[in-house]
Amino acid sequence: MPLNPDSMRPDELSSEVELAEEAMGDIAPAGEALSNGALSSPPGVSHRMARLRALRAKALLGGGERRIQQQHAKGKLTARERVDLLLDEGSFEEIDMFVTHRITDFGMGDQQVLGDGVVTGWGRIDGRLVYVFSQDFTVFGGSLSEAHAEKIVKVMDMAMKNGAPVIGLNDSGGARIQEGVLSLGGYADVFLKNVLASGVVPQISAIMGPCAGGAVYSPAMTDFILMVKDTSYMFVTGPNVVKTVTHEDVTFETLGGAMVHNSTSGVAHFALESEEECLISIRRLMGYIPSNNLDDPPFVRSDDPSGRMDDDLNTIVPDLPTRGYDMKSVIKKIVDNGDFMEVQEHFANNIVVGFARLGGQSVGIVAQQPLVLAGVLDIDSSDKAARFVRFCDAFNIPIVTFVDVPGFLPGVRQEHGGIIRHGAKLLYAYCEATVPKVTVITRKAYGGAYDVMNSKHVRGDINYAWPTAEIAVMGVDAAVNVIFKEQIEGSSDPEATRKQLVADYQEKFTDPYAAAARGFIDDVIEPRQTRPKLISALQMLRNKRDTNPPKKHGNIPL
Repeated sequence: MPLNPDSMRPDELSSEVELAEEAMGDIAPAGEALSNGALSSPPGVSHRMARLRALRAKALLGGGERRIQQQHAKGKLTARERVDLLLDEGSFEEIDMFVTHRITDFGMGDQQVLGDGVVTGWGRIDGRLVYVFSQDFTVFGGSLSEAHAEKIVKVMDMAMKNGAPVIGLNDSGGARIQEGVLSLGGYADVFLKNVLASGVVPQISAIMGPCAGGAVYSPAMTDFILMVKDTSYMFVTGPNVVKTVTHEDVTFETLGGAMVHNSTSGVAHFALESEEECLISIRRLMGYIPSNNLDDPPFVRSDDPSGRMDDDLNTIVPDLPTRGYDMKSVIKKIVDNGDFMEVQEHFANNIVVGFARLGGQSVGIVAQQPLVLAGVLDIDSSDKAARFVRFCDAFNIPIVTFVDVPGFLPGVRQEHGGIIRHGAKLLYAYCEATVPKVTVITRKAYGGAYDVMNSKHVRGDINYAWPTAEIAVMGVDAAVNVIFKEQIEGSSDPEATRKQLVADYQEKFTDPYAAAARGFIDDVIEPRQTRPKLISALQMLRNKRDTNPPKKHGNIPL
């Protein structure tokens, strides 16, 4: 029985290559004279099979056993090992294994490697079709050539045609310098496909090594970026160029490491401890999102009762309005089995976004975090939430919003940094979204931030409030100081007068009942009822149909 190269270790593959080539050598090439003077017959089936096995075994070795060992020594997996861990066992179907580059300059004609540094094909995750490309750092440092790019473009075209996600495992030194403009053109071809696929099929990028120069822009245009700590880097210009131009001494890690892009720049969405954990996280993420923009997200039957109530929620909001509480704890008490997959956990911590399930239905969650900056909206949190809302809307994922927002962050830095423009992105995203949108106001909903956070006025479908909700133009103290300034200053006891006015204002204007009386709040509910109320609302909205006016596209304030 012939060996299966796909299941071999590198040392076994090397042996298989030698055996196959030896078998090929035992068969005289077509037309070659035999020892008795007669011509040989054309190559037989056994010769052709031996050649196929030899070529396949060579392709599976990539850059060779020595470079595979070097990859392992760095704590990194090979391109094929990554694909095997990502996909359901035995499901990967590779294409374009025998593609090679076409350049002969700079001695490249003597350096032909089958596959040309990227493994492409399709497979399955939990039985669902996905397309994959995995760059092979053992072959020319994973650098992108014209042929390399064509392989990636082919699987992206197939993904769009067949309505399945694209997952890119990036480990590349950048453009292949020997190919000049051909490699640059290859990048542009990939960039174009990223744009055309955006909002059509989900695109997920895992950075599992260097990703530098123009190479960074392809992952940047995908929906989610996962990075591995200590071994993955992203930057437009590397440390040497930075030092030459700006005289700054930086390392790969401090310039573009996983935590830099997860906590400071906001470029990446997940930071994982190992490549194995990264690949497992992609599989988990896939469980919440649909295969394309026409499908619904996966439904997973839950053993968590839809009618479950948690009495702890009734006391989770502190009596003192200036005291914080953990919104993540609120979320986990409400969603199925407390399972919440947070996105961009380390960036803009004053807002929380991520995926969960309610009654088995996948939902996107956006929530203020009162423990960080009191949950205020600022530049980074607006960008973070807006991008997440737009992803959910593009892929038919209902959005559940938990609101406890005192407004937008004041300050010169925020104003000069463009908080108006950035805050407008989040407002635009909510207004544009046509998926089911359900809101729960847990405490503060002040000023323009009340409007932005999926209020009834921006097409919120169902808007609930807890009895602790405070809906007002501004905080009570600030409002009283503005409205009753002269009365307070003219009082014989200004502080007592102010306290009484605060109490009166709070009773009349800041509870949820004034908004409920106008229909801006659909119901005021006990916090412990939140889970069954949300599940009921989402079930009611399952067949929701809403559209935006016909247009080429809107002009979101980027």
